[in-house]
Amino acid sequence: MFFERHEGGERAVLVHLEGQDTEAREDPQEFQELANSAGADTVAFINVPRHRPTAKFLIGSGKVEELRDLVKAEQIDLVIFNHILTPSQERNLERVFECRVLDRTGLILDIFAQRARTHEGKLQVELAQLDHLSTRLVRGWTHLERQKGGIGLRGPGETQLETDRRLLRVRIGQIKQKLERVRSQREQARRGRKRADIPSVSLVGYTNAGKSTLFNAVTQSEVYAADQLFATLDPTLRRLELDDLGPIVLADTVGFIRHLPHKLVEAFRATLEESSNSDLLLHVIDSHEPDRQEQIEQVLAVLTEIGADELPILEVYNKLDLLEGVEPQIQRDDAGRPQRVWLSARDGRGLDLLEQAVAELLGNDLFVGTLCLPQKLGRLRAQFFALGVVQTEAHDEQGASLLAVRVPRVELNRLISREGWQPSEFLEQHTLQ
Repeated sequence: MFFERHEGGERAVLVHLEGQDTEAREDPQEFQELANSAGADTVAFINVPRHRPTAKFLIGSGKVEELRDLVKAEQIDLVIFNHILTPSQERNLERVFECRVLDRTGLILDIFAQRARTHEGKLQVELAQLDHLSTRLVRGWTHLERQKGGIGLRGPGETQLETDRRLLRVRIGQIKQKLERVRSQREQARRGRKRADIPSVSLVGYTNAGKSTLFNAVTQSEVYAADQLFATLDPTLRRLELDDLGPIVLADTVGFIRHLPHKLVEAFRATLEESSNSDLLLHVIDSHEPDRQEQIEQVLAVLTEIGADELPILEVYNKLDLLEGVEPQIQRDDAGRPQRVWLSARDGRGLDLLEQAVAELLGNDLFVGTLCLPQKLGRLRAQFFALGVVQTEAHDEQGASLLAVRVPRVELNRLISREGWQPSEFLEQHTLQ
């Protein structure tokens, strides 16, 4: 029901309010991109310079009449507002325009519905849509608001509106149960990766910053990537081998946007938890975007909402190919730790620097040095080789193996302790990195 979409674009008028409140102000260009992503055929873009929205229509009555005439003259199918409409405002406007009216939340929900591919993604979108719809049922069935008596009209004792609300509650409850099972499965997978000591890294960032293109470039995958908002909706995980670190799990996640509807954040919590449980976040930033600082702040706000604001973050400034005079580089903080990486996912410049920075940030607990293993510990030597952590091998005068290794300290302690020894007894020389 919620995923049937008209094949062609709908003729639409876009309405944008210019207000004084900088916190609530929306970006008109982003609004146009959202409408294009939804498949709308934009006939007109109307700027409304109104500083005090009205309770009945959001905009003034004069502008409403002007829009009504435009809708009739151009045979408009849809009027989209770049703002949040109350249910009553939406109904009042539809009554005047005699066509569908959509607000910013409904527009984003529609895009999400088109992008959902997996069963989980569709469930999450339907939950958000039902939550949104539940506030818009009032007076939706005024002709049946009172049950009539008489033959064939005796009802179960509840109005059509009450019936719809009850059915919505039942369906919402069913979806939440299914998503809870998904969350449980994801948590089990995460615990398995923790036991295997495999770090997880998540790509986060503003929508259309190039996360999926970067994901494909790094993992040699073919995740859908396009120059449009919310091209990626369903999370994708890939195992990746990094030099000097070993395996990691890289996750591509849904993009964030200014004033992301709270219902979407709630519905996609199971997906977003993939980010909040990561060992490292790669915050992908469109370096060519003039409003990139605003976008950075919006992403940090959503990370705070999902409880991921305390995680280590590496900023990845993407789309270097659109800038002149800027070379791929790693920028470090005062302690020498990687803070930013400048690269181009499209042409591959700087990808090696990204892998180097990730390895450095996740390699804090690495042992890098030489182990001296006597001949009687041949089995332990074989285990280090099996892990693929031995860089070079030499032998001393007594025939002991001198293994130059780069291995997680947890794994080193586990292997050596299993033999009943202490790690310090095998150290020939070592450095920490």
